[in-house]
Amino acid sequence: MIKPQISIAEIKLNIQEYYQKPVTVKLNMGRNKFVTFNATLSGIYPSIFTVEPQDKGFLGKTAYSYSEILCGKVFLFPAAAS
Repeated sequence: MIKPQISIAEIKLNIQEYYQKPVTVKLNMGRNKFVTFNATLSGIYPSIFTVEPQDKGFLGKTAYSYSEILCGKVFLFPAAAS
């Protein structure tokens, strides 16, 4: 079994740094398909965090669990300065 390099507690601390800030969310949809969008981290809860997409027409899921980051399904980056 491969041990993860980071724990969920560390992921929660990293996510808290992005609270109410613009972020880029990259979702792994499987079979080498990725969806990337810009959003604002709008909520931090004990088992999930929520993002508010800047594109109001975005129909995807906007609440993610910390384990989805641990598994590599969700990647969160600070938004590029423009």
